[in-house]
Amino acid sequence: MSWIQKLYETYNNCLPMVGVESGHNQVPLLPICHTTQKAQIEVVLDSAGNFRRARVIPRDEARTIIPCTEASGGRTSGEAPHPLCDKLQYVAKDYPDFGGSKKSYFASYSSQLTTWDESGFSHPKIRAIRTYIEKGNLIADLVAHNILIVNSDGKLLGKWDKKENVETPKIFDVAGSQEDAFVRWVVETPGDPEPRVWRDQALWNLWIAYYLSTREGESLCYVTGESELPAVQHLAKLRNDGDKAKLISSNDNDGFTYRGRFTDASQAAAVSLDVSQKAHLALRWLISRQGYRKGDLAIVAWSTSGKPIPKPTDDPLAFLGIDELPDDDPASSVTTAQEVAVRLKKKIAGYGQRLGDTSDIVVLGLDSATPGRMAITFYRELTGSEFLHRLEGWHESCQWLHRYSRVEVVDPRTGQTILRHVPFIGAPAPADIAEAAYGERADDRLKQMTILRLLPCIIDGQPIPRDLVESVMRRACNRIALEKWEWDKVLSIACSLIRKYYRKEGYEMTLDPARKTRDYLYGRLLALADNMEEWALSTANERRETNATRLMQRFAERPFTTWRTIELALKPYKSRLGKKANRLQALIDEVVSSFAPDDFCSDKRLSGEFLLGYHSQREDLRSHINKTKDTDDNEDN
Repeated sequence: MSWIQKLYETYNNCLPMVGVESGHNQVPLLPICHTTQKAQIEVVLDSAGNFRRARVIPRDEARTIIPCTEASGGRTSGEAPHPLCDKLQYVAKDYPDFGGSKKSYFASYSSQLTTWDESGFSHPKIRAIRTYIEKGNLIADLVAHNILIVNSDGKLLGKWDKKENVETPKIFDVAGSQEDAFVRWVVETPGDPEPRVWRDQALWNLWIAYYLSTREGESLCYVTGESELPAVQHLAKLRNDGDKAKLISSNDNDGFTYRGRFTDASQAAAVSLDVSQKAHLALRWLISRQGYRKGDLAIVAWSTSGKPIPKPTDDPLAFLGIDELPDDDPASSVTTAQEVAVRLKKKIAGYGQRLGDTSDIVVLGLDSATPGRMAITFYRELTGSEFLHRLEGWHESCQWLHRYSRVEVVDPRTGQTILRHVPFIGAPAPADIAEAAYGERADDRLKQMTILRLLPCIIDGQPIPRDLVESVMRRACNRIALEKWEWDKVLSIACSLIRKYYRKEGYEMTLDPARKTRDYLYGRLLALADNMEEWALSTANERRETNATRLMQRFAERPFTTWRTIELALKPYKSRLGKKANRLQALIDEVVSSFAPDDFCSDKRLSGEFLLGYHSQREDLRSHINKTKDTDDNEDN
């Protein structure tokens, strides 16, 4: 019960955030006994329960906080009406009159609303809504105001057939079927500052007090250790608005009743209604606010104090955000990448100062194998200092120079949003690692499991799985099968993982001329040959793959034999470049002379270290070219 206790503590520490909407797509921290729904129709009434107007709700305004019971909060079908706002088949008395194809549940909705209104927890808005629905003309009013569309028989139109020069009714843009439209209420009363029922905190509190007063019985709560009102059903919608999977559920009272171990669900575990609601609502809020979601997988890290913390699934650019990126815009600037690394380190230190050493941090992973059941697949509790130290260790041990990231920025000259390439030094995001290992078209489930396997590497400091490193290496060697941009990304990510996996070797990100290992030197040779041929081709305005590109995979398998082929193929390009090729040829000779004789002549397969040598030599040549251009520009000036 540790996870649910931490979530319960988090909710209580974040009570001022209840109901506060902090983002366009973020679920607010909800009051207990409430949930959210996407509404399509908004009906405005006066205080006497008379219809005033209605509108179709745009998608970006659809999320609505509504009161719910335990049954309605977890309903998938059947008769379990929400107390105030619901679909047409619940709130419209005239639903059958307009050809509703589903069963009408108006009687149970009306009875529940009437009971609430006649209790000691009523409100003028509840009475106005009750008065209006009893008139039984909701759908008629909506049809009269062109919100709902009927066919020639006066029945609700099931599907809109697009017609030339005829505008599609708004309701068909936001709802798949008119019958499934969800209705929310606005009650305008003179002097009332908040007519929207879904934003009225007085209504929230009245429903909570009323609903708790209708519940009976007490049992030992396994979280608090107190005798409290037990939860019968637990909340769903944890990962998104349509999520039906639950972390806690018990519906095995027929057939193999609780697998012969218990006679009722409470004997297995009992959680109070207050604890269950607060814990699940806190988890839903955290996932929406700061979680990572990929299909059925959700990962979230949070501080129980409510203070912000970095996401373990982010790369440095996502970690920093656009506002903290360097201002300069050189697409290939190593200085920019180094500045990103420095800012990342400073930001982690800033989190440490705000969190303190003893703050409780929880990292939790959720996944579901079926639509109705969810499991906690990863769980760690750490102090603030431990969490930040391990996160910093991940970015330092797995860091490499990457050039594949692009961020959206506003062009100050045109005011339009453009994509800006920002190089960075740091660890790639787990999602990018999964994509580099298996490709963009790989099965989503495989990518999700790869991300989950990387969590212990980030949070616990465990080594990268060897099969993952080898998979990325194989794709990096198979250069001819990838687009240039994709291969550049796979190559830099492969270097990150190799550096992390062979951390004891102490590989540097820059070129290390003192390293005389066979695989590293062969990687340098391939980069030099690739650069010479590419230079010669660009001089002649030819666009085709170099021999080093085409033979890279074969080179990794049989380097000595393949090098002879590549070196012989360089002769015409050396002739084309003339004296310009002298420097590169001198570097090739220098690298060859650094080999031990037996190493150079060996055709043994190369390890991932050759990719480090290749990438480092490549970046060194790139920086030399940039410096040469800068010198030439200065001389011209």
